[in-house]
Amino acid sequence: MIQLPLSKLSNVGTTIFSQMTQLANENEAINLSQGFPDFMPDLELLNWADHFMKEGFNQYAPMGGMMSLKEEIARKIENSHQAVYHPDSEITITAGGTQAIFTAIATFVKKDDEVIIFEPAYDCYEPTVELFGGIVKRFEMRAPDYEINWNKVRDLVSENTKMIILNNPNNPSGRVLKENDLQELIKIVKGTSILILSDEVYENIVFDGKQHLSICRYPELKDRTLMVASFGKLFHVTGWKIGYCAAPKILTDEFRKIHQFNVFSVNTPIQLALAEYMKHEEHYKQLNRFFQEKRDFLRQGLAGTSFELLDCEGTYFQALRYDKISDKNDFDFARELTVTHKVATVPFSSFYKNKLNENVIRLCFAKKQETLEKAIENLSRL
Repeated sequence: MIQLPLSKLSNVGTTIFSQMTQLANENEAINLSQGFPDFMPDLELLNWADHFMKEGFNQYAPMGGMMSLKEEIARKIENSHQAVYHPDSEITITAGGTQAIFTAIATFVKKDDEVIIFEPAYDCYEPTVELFGGIVKRFEMRAPDYEINWNKVRDLVSENTKMIILNNPNNPSGRVLKENDLQELIKIVKGTSILILSDEVYENIVFDGKQHLSICRYPELKDRTLMVASFGKLFHVTGWKIGYCAAPKILTDEFRKIHQFNVFSVNTPIQLALAEYMKHEEHYKQLNRFFQEKRDFLRQGLAGTSFELLDCEGTYFQALRYDKISDKNDFDFARELTVTHKVATVPFSSFYKNKLNENVIRLCFAKKQETLEKAIENLSRL
């Protein structure tokens, strides 16, 4: 038999999110593992999508995206962060945030380029860098506070550093970057040609009166940054797979050279629906309050248990430390929770290359009230 070649990512398996969701389904468990809402999006948004489909807007969109949506994005960014992007030449609509991340890395990372990431990290960063011959250099953030030691980050920088990838607010830790973090980053990249890929898909989900400090607020960073966001996270429509990348024209021009051969363009009627829906800022400005109520409900429900609730400043994920309950590693404990206690979670070790185990798991609280109530009831029995 002919020996066929393996893929360039032959050592990569199925994501932990798919694994835990499958395990949840097999055991009829409450799925708090994968990050998606189990409630309906706003009917108004669905009606707009239906409207544009029935009006005949069902063919290819322009490669960079529909102008009406890009204009609303530019307005949102300027109002939220006081940063200006030209909608035609500096904003590109993508098939979700992950496609934007993949395309940004594919565009700029070449063989032996070094890319700095911060762990715990979203699982698409490292495989994509390696796919294009890059070398990943990691800074490990540790429980319970997941702080960044910028002196150690500085030690990772070399003449081969091409890109720094940031996720703010951070999935899975829920940490948000502070003013000091951004000032330290400015010092590190000053006088270099290092690019920044800023994954800000949870920008509108920040709690307790804290402010999301977007990279684009800082001119020294904005001029070298590809900023990624997601409508799936913004409007509870993760299955629509639509996001965007905002970047200076010189970077956007290069980004689109790859984007055109990756997906070329994105769902036309959905873009138009989102553009109409975004005209009313209250549709996204209330997200902080909406998800904080869910976060607080979950935390209050688990406050009397033996779980240690780590700080959650943003995202719709809550980190729990369980070392007072079990001495199992986090993967085995997450599996036990799913099979025995019927609540599926994600082990934090899956967000680290070296599978760092600090007895921490992640729960998604973007769920209906009854879903959270049942999960709290099950977890309270431990």
